[in-house]
Amino acid sequence: MLTSITNDLPLNWQIVRFTEVTTFTKKPKDLRYSEYNEVPFVPMNLIPIATLFSKEYILKPSDTLSSGTYFEPGDILLAKITPSFENGKQSIIEDLPTPFGIGTTEIIPIREIEGISDKIYLFYYLLVPDVRALLTARMKGTTGRLRLGTEALADLEIPLPPLTEQHRIVAKLEVLFTQLDAAVDNLKKAQVQVHRYRQSVLKAAFEGELTREWREGHSGELEPMSVSEVSEMDNLPELPDGWMWTKVKDISEFIRGVSYKKNQSSKTPIDDYVPILRANNINTQLYYEDLVYVQREKVKDEQFVKIYDIIIAMSSGSKHLVGKAAQAYQDFEGGFGTFCGLVRVSEEVNKKFIGLFFQSPVYRNEISRLSIGININNLRRENIETMLIPLPPLAEQEQIVSELERYLSVADSAEATLDAELKRAERLRQSILKHAFSGKLVPQDPNDEPASVLLEKIREEKEPQQPKQPKRKRIKTKVKKPTSAKQLSLPLD
Repeated sequence: MLTSITNDLPLNWQIVRFTEVTTFTKKPKDLRYSEYNEVPFVPMNLIPIATLFSKEYILKPSDTLSSGTYFEPGDILLAKITPSFENGKQSIIEDLPTPFGIGTTEIIPIREIEGISDKIYLFYYLLVPDVRALLTARMKGTTGRLRLGTEALADLEIPLPPLTEQHRIVAKLEVLFTQLDAAVDNLKKAQVQVHRYRQSVLKAAFEGELTREWREGHSGELEPMSVSEVSEMDNLPELPDGWMWTKVKDISEFIRGVSYKKNQSSKTPIDDYVPILRANNINTQLYYEDLVYVQREKVKDEQFVKIYDIIIAMSSGSKHLVGKAAQAYQDFEGGFGTFCGLVRVSEEVNKKFIGLFFQSPVYRNEISRLSIGININNLRRENIETMLIPLPPLAEQEQIVSELERYLSVADSAEATLDAELKRAERLRQSILKHAFSGKLVPQDPNDEPASVLLEKIREEKEPQQPKQPKRKRIKTKVKKPTSAKQLSLPLD
């Protein structure tokens, strides 16, 4: 059996196999979908992550249902394929317009056994990290298409308290998680507000509003930049005096990423191998974790990342990741992958100013504009090189950087605090679950019927009654004695 359970459980609890307290819902043999005009269907994208109840489904004409998994209202719908299972996709749908529903083939529908198990108790047990880790290790299939089989789930051990205690545990969990969810919701709202604050400050910086008073105090002292100016385009937004529109390629060099095959890389450092940054290392800053390593000879000298270089995700399976950019604030003894591009800013401008531009709404709006007529999952070199950037005089660039660093440090501090609080909330959630399934969340009641008694009753009901066999009467038969050699079938001399 699969187990992550310690022996330190209350006396009236029982450790059992998952299949002893649940059933996996199956379609009745005599059911015909054609008896219904429309049937509720639940695709994988409508199964939420770790959400107790859901009302999401779509109605499909019954004659279009060629495959799917049958389930009934109240079943736990557990995603069984990677990465949906590891992400915790599971929910319960109770209200359906028909007596059943059809889900994606990549779910396992689970139902409690009446009088033995509480389905919400089962639901939360399947979210315990140790339980998920055990089941993940038993998934089978090819990389990227691993699936959890019902036999592995059936073999999972679960600590089973008396049914009345299960109900008390569920009630306590709902109270605690309601409070915790409200706190998490407030933290996430605060994160949104901090993000808006950051974007508002950046927008004001690159529209000239952030330094308006400073600029007025230095009127006549600022010299425009001596770089190529874009003036032939119509409908360009008006800029403050002394500012100009220029193209990214006129103030920087674009460098392509390192091209390598999967079998030429490693997840761990090796002699003569160097680390490579990829698209998933880019957020508002660069993350030097989860790197791959490739042979040094494959990385050209100009492909090594230097301080103030800007790395851009040029291609990704996620449209939200494409176009994300981050500036390196240190030299990096490595390169960057083929799905990224690098902008190396010239000495004519303030490099930090350009890096901050790639975090601004002005830049993100331009990326959004590029999605019209092209595949947003792939940016081209010319998309970046021909992008317009508002460029103030060098002294104002430096002032903008100074003010942005001051304002954004406040946002950074607030975001770090909120991230820490969200992580603490998640640790608290896991601690609550651990207490729930070890018998420490609610007090035991000696009047509760022990789980072992309930299970014994169920086992007795399941055992087929063997009918008593009637005694067989012995029938005596008379055997005639042979009287001749012929009757004995013996050869005659």
